[in-house]
Amino acid sequence: MADPAQLDARLAAAIRARGELEAQLTLPEVLADHTALARIGRELARTAPLAAAAAELAAARTRIAEARAIDSDAGADAEMRSLAAADRAEAEQIERDLLERLPTLLLDPDPNDGRDVLIEVRPGAGGDEAAIFAGELVRAFLRYAERRGWRVEVDAMNETALGGVREAVIEVAGDGAWSAFKWEAGVHRIQRVPATESAGRIHTSTATVVVLPVAEPVDLVIPESDLRIDVKRASGHGGQGVNTTDSAVRITHIPSGTVVEMQDERSQLRNKEKGMAILRSRLLAAELERRRAADSKARKELIGSGDRSEKIRTYNGPQNRVTDHRIGFDRFDVPGVLSGELLPFHEALAAAEQAARLADDGAS
Repeated sequence: MADPAQLDARLAAAIRARGELEAQLTLPEVLADHTALARIGRELARTAPLAAAAAELAAARTRIAEARAIDSDAGADAEMRSLAAADRAEAEQIERDLLERLPTLLLDPDPNDGRDVLIEVRPGAGGDEAAIFAGELVRAFLRYAERRGWRVEVDAMNETALGGVREAVIEVAGDGAWSAFKWEAGVHRIQRVPATESAGRIHTSTATVVVLPVAEPVDLVIPESDLRIDVKRASGHGGQGVNTTDSAVRITHIPSGTVVEMQDERSQLRNKEKGMAILRSRLLAAELERRRAADSKARKELIGSGDRSEKIRTYNGPQNRVTDHRIGFDRFDVPGVLSGELLPFHEALAAAEQAARLADDGAS
């Protein structure tokens, strides 16, 4: 168990910070700022369990102090002392339980918790089979999001004739979306006999998944001078009218060289809005990645860096086994996982991350 005095000091600081946020809700300038109100509301909701634990701890310690006072009172009779002793024992157990929970409640949150997510899926090595696998991952993500009750919007879907995808961009909105889908970022690998394989040989194919926090305009101000926007006639699918006007948009962020192309909508304005949203998310993710470089070595070793080039999971068809390489977690149900049964992986990864952060926190 962590040092109680250190926990008390950290708890007091956290409760003071929460009180300062509550005080801001009375300021006219904050009440007029919807973005600030949303930010404060999210932080107050996140720290509500901590505030409840602090109140419960204070109540337990009051009971302990009162029981000790009765025990030291020469005028207290035997029955009163007995009741006080029982109450003190119960309150001390509550205190011990709360002190065990506090380190977890006091962990710094992921800065992206509460954000919606942008998921980009592309085939890697493996030709047509890689594109088919990428399409299966997209459908798994869509089914998982539906089960969790999250709202999904497909921003781009470039499909192949065999039912795969060359590129897919989907946005998932809802409480907990980032906390879940962040674990899907990286290289997914599948080993199986493709339906197109006549000789029965096992092929290995990969798909790359990029998961970005959705950035709001207030998160990142991009000067117009930093952008080059080109329009052109859209190509491919999209329905009547999509390729008869200059509706496709290519946005280049000149300082970073980041390029976003969007053509799925019939309207040039809508394509530009979607493209700018994706660009903001990519630039915000790059900035957060630079900040995240200071994360603990133990955490990185345990759950991986989240880098898009890192192989995170293997789907072994012949063995019907899915292995998450970050924590060595196995599920023997490839079809089930590819139908969206991702929750066991996310729960195991979150538990491993929390254990690593607690260990790192205790060592610091």
